[in-house]
Amino acid sequence: MQKITTVSLSEMKQQQKKISMLTCYDYATSLIMNEACIDVLLVGDSLGMVVLGYENTLPVTMDEMLHHTKAVKRGNSRALLVADMPYLSYQVKKKDALKNAGRFLKEGGAEAVKIEGGREMAKIIKAMLDADIPVMGHIGLMPQAVHKMGGYKVQGREEKQAQALLEDAKILEDAGVFSLILESIPQELARKITRSLSIPTIGIGAGRYCDGQVLVVNDMLGLYKKIHPKFVKKYADLSSIMKKAFTDFKEEVTQEKFPDEEHSYK
Repeated sequence: MQKITTVSLSEMKQQQKKISMLTCYDYATSLIMNEACIDVLLVGDSLGMVVLGYENTLPVTMDEMLHHTKAVKRGNSRALLVADMPYLSYQVKKKDALKNAGRFLKEGGAEAVKIEGGREMAKIIKAMLDADIPVMGHIGLMPQAVHKMGGYKVQGREEKQAQALLEDAKILEDAGVFSLILESIPQELARKITRSLSIPTIGIGAGRYCDGQVLVVNDMLGLYKKIHPKFVKKYADLSSIMKKAFTDFKEEVTQEKFPDEEHSYK
C-alpha cells in the first residue's frame, strides 16, 4: 500500500487523478478509511461541532486537536495526515504559529497542517515552510471567520470578491502551500482557480472541477443533523441505524432477552 505524501498530491494533479479527502477524528474510523484507500485524512476543527458539540469551530483548543490527531495517527498508515490549526493558534504571533504547527508534527504525528486565510497568511506560511512544516491553504468560506462573514454563506459570487479569491489563491501558491481547500464558492470560479494553479485544489461545496473533494465524515454518514449544507451528499444514514441498535438493546435488556445463553460464560 503506497503512502500518500504532499508530493503524491502534486503528481495526482499532473496525472489528472482525483484526490479523495475526508475528515477523521478517531482511531477506529482512521483504520476504516485506510482500508477504503482515502488519500487524505483531515483532523478538522469541525470536530468542535460534530464531535464535541460546540456551536461552531471557534472554541476548539490545541489540546483537543492534538488529542484527536494522535488517535487518528494510530490508525493511519496510507493517507496523508493533515491537522487543522484551531482559531487563534496561528493568527496572532508568528512565534506561536510555528510552535503550534510544530506540535502537530512532533506530538500529534501529523504530516502537514491546514490554515485558513488568504494573502494575510503568506508570511506565516513561508515561516512554517522554513521550519519544514508543509501547509495546506484554505480560502472561500472560512469557518473560523464565520462572524466576520456574517454566517455560513457562499463566497465569490460578486466579481470583486471572485477576483480577490483568485488573487489569494495565487499568493498562497507562491507562498508555498502544497494544496488549497476551496470552500463554498461557485463552481466556475473554482474551475478558474484550479486551472490557474500548479498545486491541487480540493473542493468542499466548490463543484466538480477541483482536483479533489473533501467532506466532513459525520455529515456524509448522516450522523450530524444540525446543519444541512447543500453540497453534502449523504452516503449513509448511520444515525437511523444506530438509533435502532440502541433501541433494540434497551428493549432486550428490559425484557430480559439479553444476555442470553449464547452471550454468557459457563
